[in-house]
Amino acid sequence: MLFLKRPKHRSFDYTPRFYDPEKDQNEERKKRLKFRYNRVSKRKTTSPIFYLIIVLVIIFLYMRFGGYI
Repeated sequence: MLFLKRPKHRSFDYTPRFYDPEKDQNEERKKRLKFRYNRVSKRKTTSPIFYLIIVLVIIFLYMRFGGYI
């Protein structure tokens, strides 16, 4: 019986929250505005490497089909 100890009950320190409709509406509004702000601010920027590749492709196509000046 020495090795078989009975587990103790867990105790939780829970403080109940009370519902406040006005505060709930304000929080919902803040979440919506924050979501819109993040959606706009996280727009992807185009890499300069992408522009370099496009310029190289255009030069290649010009030389291939347009000839040399």
